[in-house]
Amino acid sequence: MSMTQGPVRRGIAVVLYLLGVLLFLESASRAVLAVDDLFARVATPDDDIWWRRQWQRRRTHEIPIYYSFDDPHPTRGWAVKPNLRNLPVFGGKVLSSNSGGARGAREYAEPKPDGVVRVLVFGDSLTFGDQVSDDETYVAHLQATLSGTEVLNLGVHGYGHDQMLLYLKEVGARYKPDVILLGFTTIDMERNLLGFRDFMKPRFDLVRDHLVLRNTPIPEPRVVRARDPYRSRLVDLGTLLYDRLRWRSDGRAERMEAVTGAILDEFRRTAVALAAVPVFVFLPIEDEITLPETRPSPEERFFFRYCRDRGIQAIDLRPVFQAWLKRGVALKDVGHWDPLEHRIAAEGIQAYLLAQRLISGAHPAEPASGPTTTSHWVLPPTLSALVAGGAR
Repeated sequence: MSMTQGPVRRGIAVVLYLLGVLLFLESASRAVLAVDDLFARVATPDDDIWWRRQWQRRRTHEIPIYYSFDDPHPTRGWAVKPNLRNLPVFGGKVLSSNSGGARGAREYAEPKPDGVVRVLVFGDSLTFGDQVSDDETYVAHLQATLSGTEVLNLGVHGYGHDQMLLYLKEVGARYKPDVILLGFTTIDMERNLLGFRDFMKPRFDLVRDHLVLRNTPIPEPRVVRARDPYRSRLVDLGTLLYDRLRWRSDGRAERMEAVTGAILDEFRRTAVALAAVPVFVFLPIEDEITLPETRPSPEERFFFRYCRDRGIQAIDLRPVFQAWLKRGVALKDVGHWDPLEHRIAAEGIQAYLLAQRLISGAHPAEPASGPTTTSHWVLPPTLSALVAGGAR
């Protein structure tokens, strides 16, 4: 045996040993993450890996994202399929989309006709209108009641503010908007930290106060599905455990607010560059609607503090809904809005836009349904105060 054979053999033995250890740890990690109870101990809906698992269990070849009306999108992850007509959805509701993927069958001329005020509305499933038909969304109600105005529903289910920003950058110049509404729900802030939700999605990191886009271009679902068995579960488990420690030490809430604030800054700058007025709308959900005594969440406080500090026009719909509660109207406190909540939201937004002279006029609106003895729509006192007071 030569003098070099000993060290070489020892080196090979060390490499084989390490490979064996890694193989054991990978197998153990796969076993741990395959057990639902063990997975639930380390993963939560705050994690990409949790959402990836849900997608893998839910997806089929016929429905590659979440709904049958989803299309994969290379920069935003997913989008609404274009040119749908009266697709049955949500247990008895119908869905249409135009050639650009906006909800509803109406097409919008390019360039914008003279004398038309155009409003673009971005948001998540609440704006898009999960659980309601095309004509029952708050965007559709705005369109039906505003004269000389076109209101485009560019909401998409599951979107974070990062995807809304990218959507605005893609289509804003084409539509020549006068007003750009951002429908804000508190859960969207969590989504800004995710790289996977209903499917793979873009994500912004904040690097030295600058947004850096990650996770694009996004591969097709079939590619993601084919690669998944080869993903290292050891790396997944390590990422989950690392994130648990990181959020405890670094502060997830602080990072979430910083990233969200930077995204909203860019959204505002983009809107202004398009010569449009940005208006942010707080869309209350669940106990934010039905429990008047509920204190604002940290996310809600962040939103209004942000708008105040930046001088952004903001609409608070919470007192509008609570005014209806005081009149004895039962409102939904679980899941997405029903048609009544959409109607109330539209009336509040319309009143604000008229008061701020962002739109020129409105058709008479029918009253929202509910246990009321009046035959016409009267602004509740809280809504009147909101309109008189302007932006919060």
